[in-house]
Amino acid sequence: MRRLLAALALLWAGALPAQTIESVLAPGLVIQGHVKTEHDCKACHVRFERNAQDGLCLACHKDVGEDIRLHKGWHGRRDAKQQAQPCRACHTDHKGRAAQVAAFDQRQFDHRATDFELHDKHAGVECAKCHLPAKRWREAPLACNGCHAKDDVHKGGLGAKCEDCHDAKDWKKAIFDHAKTRFPLVDKHEAAKCEACHAQARYKDTPRTCIGCHRKEDEHKGRYGERCEACHGAKAWKPSSFNHDADTKYPLRDKHRAVKCSACHTGTLYVQKLGSACVDCHRKDDKHEGTLGNKCADCHGERSWKDPAKSFDHDKSRFPLLGAHIKTPCKDCHADPLYRNTPSDCIACHRKDDRHKGNLGPKCGDCHGEVNWKSVPGRFDHARTKFPLRNAHAAKAVACHDCHETLKDYKGTPTACVSCHRRDDRHEATLGTRCEQCHTDVNWKVARFDHGKTRFALAGGHAVVACRDCHKTLRYKEAPSDCLACHRKDDKHKATLGAACQNCHNVRAWTLWDFDHARTKFKLEGRHPKVACTACHAQPAPAGKPIAAVGSDCLACHRKDDRHEGRFGRRCEQCHSADSWRQLRKAGAAR
Repeated sequence: MRRLLAALALLWAGALPAQTIESVLAPGLVIQGHVKTEHDCKACHVRFERNAQDGLCLACHKDVGEDIRLHKGWHGRRDAKQQAQPCRACHTDHKGRAAQVAAFDQRQFDHRATDFELHDKHAGVECAKCHLPAKRWREAPLACNGCHAKDDVHKGGLGAKCEDCHDAKDWKKAIFDHAKTRFPLVDKHEAAKCEACHAQARYKDTPRTCIGCHRKEDEHKGRYGERCEACHGAKAWKPSSFNHDADTKYPLRDKHRAVKCSACHTGTLYVQKLGSACVDCHRKDDKHEGTLGNKCADCHGERSWKDPAKSFDHDKSRFPLLGAHIKTPCKDCHADPLYRNTPSDCIACHRKDDRHKGNLGPKCGDCHGEVNWKSVPGRFDHARTKFPLRNAHAAKAVACHDCHETLKDYKGTPTACVSCHRRDDRHEATLGTRCEQCHTDVNWKVARFDHGKTRFALAGGHAVVACRDCHKTLRYKEAPSDCLACHRKDDKHKATLGAACQNCHNVRAWTLWDFDHARTKFKLEGRHPKVACTACHAQPAPAGKPIAAVGSDCLACHRKDDRHEGRFGRRCEQCHSADSWRQLRKAGAAR
C-alpha cells in the first residue's frame, strides 16, 4: 500500500512545475518576516548545496554581514569556532508565522559577547527596556541619550557624551572632574553647590571671573576694577590677601606701612595709576623747592623724612664708597652742592694719577682698586677677561709682554692660538685655526682629539689603529670613511657584495661576521645552520648585489633527495623536517 501511495505521489509530482513541487514539499510555514520569499525557495536554498545557504542569508541580512566583516556586534565578536557554524545552527524556519527564528534564553544570555557590556545599574534592567518590540535586537542604541534623553536636564545643551559626567552606578551623582576644566575648584569653591554658579543646569559659557559671581559682594562698587583675585582669594574673601611688597613695584617699608590705602589711592585702582616717585606724594614737603631734583630718596628715607643723615646711604647710590673712598670728604667729589651729575668714573678724580696718559682708557678700575691705587697685581684678575690664563699660560710661565708686545695698549690682543703658535703649526694651516680642538694649554705636543665627535667614531679594532694608518697626510680631512677604502685587500668577495661590508663584518674583528640569516625570508633551523653558505648560494651575483639563493623551497636544494620523483608535489615539509630528512613527521606518517 505504501509503495502504491509513493508511486502515485511521484506521478502527481511529475505533472507539477518544479517551483510548485518545492512549495508543496515545504516542511511548514515560514516566519512573518520571510513571507515575501515563502514561494521563492531559491532565495534561501540552492538545490543539493546545503553549504551555500549561509551566503544567501547574508545576501539579505547585509547588516549582519557587515558586523561580521567589522568584528562587531554579537555576530562579529564570536570566536573562530563559533564563526565556522552555519546560520541554521541557531536560526531555523518553517515553524510557523509566529515562531522565534532565533530562540534563546534571555536570562542566560551573556551580554559581554555584544558591543555593550552590562555594568552596575544596567545589569538589572529588563531586556525590553532597551530592546523595543518593534526593533531587532541589534538595533538597540549604544549611546546614553538613546535611552536617557528624557533624563537629560540639560536638554541636549551639553551634547551626547553623557558618560563624561555620569556613569551606570548612579545617574544623578555626577563624576565630573572640575580640575580638568579651565576653572579648577580650590578652597571655598570646592564646597560650593553646582547650581550656585551653573544656574538652570546650564554648564556652558559660565563666567570664570570673580565678578561674574561676586558682584554683589564688591564693596568697592567697581572702583577698583574687576580683578578681584589681585586682593582676594578662594580660601577666604576677607581679609584681603593682597601683598603690596610682592605684588607691586612699590614695596611698603617703615612709615609707609601705616598709611591707609585711600591716602595714596584716591582714584580708580588700575585705571588711575599712581606714581612711585617720592615727589608724587611729598611735593609739599620739599624744602629745596625742586632745586635738587625729584630723587628725594637719595637723601631722605622712609624711617625719617627730616633727618637725611639717618637715611642717606651712599652704598645705595650708583657709587658705593669702598676702601680709601670711605674717608674722603663729600666736597672733594661733590663740588656742586646740588649733588647732581657727579661723575663716577675714576679718571674724573684721578686723571693726575694716570701714568698711562690715557692710553689704556678711562676704566682704571680694571687694574686699580680703592684700597691701594698702586697695588695693581692684587687687583687685576686675568680670569675676568675673555682669555683666562690656565696651565702653561699662567703668569709665572708666560710674561705679560710675551703676548702684550706693547705696554702702551693692552686692548685688541688676539686670543686665537695661531696668533702666538703659528710657528708650532706642523699642519701649515691646512686644518684651520682652531688648534684647541686637538691641543691644550697643558702640553702643546700631546693631542686630545676625540674621534667620537667626528662622523667616524673609533670602536673595536679601530681604537688601536695608528692615526697614520688611515690618515696618510697631516691634513686629516681627506681620510675616507667607507670600509673598502682601507679593507679592499681583505675583501674576499672581490666587490661582488658591494661596499657595505658592515652588513656582515664588525669592528671587533674582520674575521667575525654578524650576518643574521633569521632576518631574511629563510630562517636557518635544524641542520641548516651547519650547511656551508655556498651549498645554497652557489651562483655569483653582479657587483653590489646580494648573492641570491637557488630558491627557498625544499626542492630547490633537495631535488636529488626526492625519492618520490615529484609525485607528492613540492611541499616536502609536510612530511620531512629540517632536523632529519629521513625521519618523517607523525602527521605525515598517518597520511
